Amino acid sequence: MSKSLLERRDAVVPRGVPLLSDLCIARGEGVELVTADGRRLIDFATGIGVMGLGHGAPDVVAAVQQQAAALMHTCIHVATYEPYVALCERLAELLPHGERTKALLVNSGAEAVENAIKIARQFTGRPAVLAFTGAFHGRTLLAATLTSKVGTKRGCGPFAPEVYRIDFPDAFRRGDGLDEARFVEREIQRLREAFVTVVDPAQLCAVIIEPLQGEGGFVPCPAPYLRALREVCDEHGVLLICDEVQSGFCRTGTWAAYEHAGVTPDLSTWAKSLGGGLPIAAVVGRADVMDGAVPGTIGGTYGGNPVACASALATLKIMQERDLCARARAIGETMRARLEALHKRCPLVADVRGIGAMIALELTHGAPQHAPASEQARAAILACREQGLLVIPAGAHGNIIRLLPPLVVDDATLARAMDVLEAAVLAAV
Repeated sequence: MSKSLLERRDAVVPRGVPLLSDLCIARGEGVELVTADGRRLIDFATGIGVMGLGHGAPDVVAAVQQQAAALMHTCIHVATYEPYVALCERLAELLPHGERTKALLVNSGAEAVENAIKIARQFTGRPAVLAFTGAFHGRTLLAATLTSKVGTKRGCGPFAPEVYRIDFPDAFRRGDGLDEARFVEREIQRLREAFVTVVDPAQLCAVIIEPLQGEGGFVPCPAPYLRALREVCDEHGVLLICDEVQSGFCRTGTWAAYEHAGVTPDLSTWAKSLGGGLPIAAVVGRADVMDGAVPGTIGGTYGGNPVACASALATLKIMQERDLCARARAIGETMRARLEALHKRCPLVADVRGIGAMIALELTHGAPQHAPASEQARAAILACREQGLLVIPAGAHGNIIRLLPPLVVDDATLARAMDVLEAAVLAAV
């Protein structure tokens, strides 16, 4: 059955659509996926961080069914409906951006990023945007321009103008043995130098940063750097945009990864876990900044679809009632402890990093060059899949194994998954 479905896919789906495995999934049940051939896999990919509540959460399914029966679509441009307004109210309550907060609902993380940049440009009257190496902000034209990874945008240019880039403060790759304070001081100085050699801050509308890089390999931005970046942005009248598409909604043990640094961005972008499996995303920001956009310049036909809004509202309710921020922290502690122990035993494991239940291990051929062990990572991922655990890679070289378990995973299943992963990595040496 799987072979037939893959053949049908190959016949009608363009090869440019990514394919990370040969799995064909028939259904999801809790923290597991069931293939078309009846195999069960513990899902530590969660649709790239989407299914934080696992699959088939009854309250989410019920909310979707109820809303679908009442109203499936009318477009917020045409008429106002309760689920859109209610979700914006909820986001403003959970994610305050200053004294007053507003929210815009769209369909995907890339669309949220595109709209956030449009808002920033209109509010400031400036054209330029500063992004970072290792960043992933989407595959649409402006989002792809902001994205660092060349492989996801090969042959897609020319790209959007007025996008500039500096090195992300990656302590693993560029720490040079410095302690955190000296490393951050050096990296902020490099940012200030970029304002002389790369882009004039007087032309800069925003700096966009992932507090915890996703596709880039779960690289955390040091909290002191993010705080200093906030100060530099304020100094130059530049907006700070935090991309929380993969890291948001309890994943790192807080509602937003930027909370770990104690900063508040001017704008933030959200998607993935928000919708409980349905496509929905958001831009959240200071009310005065959000209102800087001219009517008609932001939004879209399907943005904030009533059924997706209902799914999101039910998802957020469960996250709060079950305190999944606390659960994410507990899951993260377990995963990190197991991976740190593996780090000591396995020469391939060069780094264990992340925050909360967003953890990765990087496989390399050792210091000081840390050449990517891409083939070994692929072998470990395949071995995991054969033993009933679905994990996916990250990073430009595919040598990073990322773990995005459902935040409702029980301790026994978590332990079983880590057993499988540990054995797979050791076997890949």
